Amino acid sequence: MFRNPHSLFRALAIAEAISWTLLIGGLILRAVTGWALGVTIGGGIHGFVFLSYAATAILVALNNRWPAWPAVVALVSAVIPYATIPAELWLQRSGRLAGAWRLEPTDDPRDGAWYDRLMRWFLRRPWVLAALIALAVVALFVVLLILGPPGGRD
Repeated sequence: MFRNPHSLFRALAIAEAISWTLLIGGLILRAVTGWALGVTIGGGIHGFVFLSYAATAILVALNNRWPAWPAVVALVSAVIPYATIPAELWLQRSGRLAGAWRLEPTDDPRDGAWYDRLMRWFLRRPWVLAALIALAVVALFVVLLILGPPGGRD
């Protein structure tokens, strides 16, 4: 399904934008009708997709060897409603999403880094990688739920 970094990044960038729509819709429902459950549902979905997008951005940044600036742009774009779409377009047009998953080492001296070897091991086992990322996202999501919503409770 996600045969290359671009397809995975694009899917999560679009999902992040859709999750903003759910959150904003929930906020509008609460303001107009007083129905707070809309924010709870939309906010929960948005929070989970936000964390998944961030994990994906980090994975793709490492795989595609982005310098810090594009990685920061990708991560910050998730904080601004709908900004993941133009960020994905910019990254794609600038060639930063081109290429395949780096499953095998190359002659590039950067392939010797410990995280490159570890990343290749996980990329060759996508179900293990997906499970690990999902577990990390769920754990962080649960911690954030325990801490409560941004700005405290109403």
